[in-house]
Amino acid sequence: MAERPMETTVRTALWQQFGAAIDMLENALVACPDTLWQEHLWIDSEGSDYGTFGDIIYHTLYWLDLYLTGRPEEEFTPPAPFNRKSDDVIPKQPYTRDELHTYLKYLRKKCQSTITSLSDEKVHQPFYFPWDSKNPIGYFELQLYTMRHVQEHAAQLSLFLGQHAIPDEALDWVERAKDEVGL
Repeated sequence: MAERPMETTVRTALWQQFGAAIDMLENALVACPDTLWQEHLWIDSEGSDYGTFGDIIYHTLYWLDLYLTGRPEEEFTPPAPFNRKSDDVIPKQPYTRDELHTYLKYLRKKCQSTITSLSDEKVHQPFYFPWDSKNPIGYFELQLYTMRHVQEHAAQLSLFLGQHAIPDEALDWVERAKDEVGL
């Protein structure tokens, strides 16, 4: 068996785990009944409009999209209908499950192609969080950070659904991305 270059191995592993985190978020989105879509997981200090199931899905997708670009938030515009400048602004009408599911599928493909095309230059590109403009992290670390963020919210949403008697099978652990990408 021929050895694969390390960068291919790293990209493949990164995609398989990142894709699995996105797949677990998708499982929660699909498993959520309409009766729980606007229920609060918590009351956020920003206000009672935050912290609903649908809002947490949107928040997770917004930051996934932003961090995949590796650009500052002020240079980022997500696709319509999500194209407001910050997820700090609550829409007058909450996003629908279908809108967010479409966005998730789009971002899954974007994540897969982003990881597939990672270059040495991109991996080392610095990224500055708005709250810490003096200590950049590299783009590769940003993607690990983002994967953890997706998984954190997927776990919170899954726990919430489990507490509301949604069957475990709908929320099963995803070992690797549902499909492999040819890296």
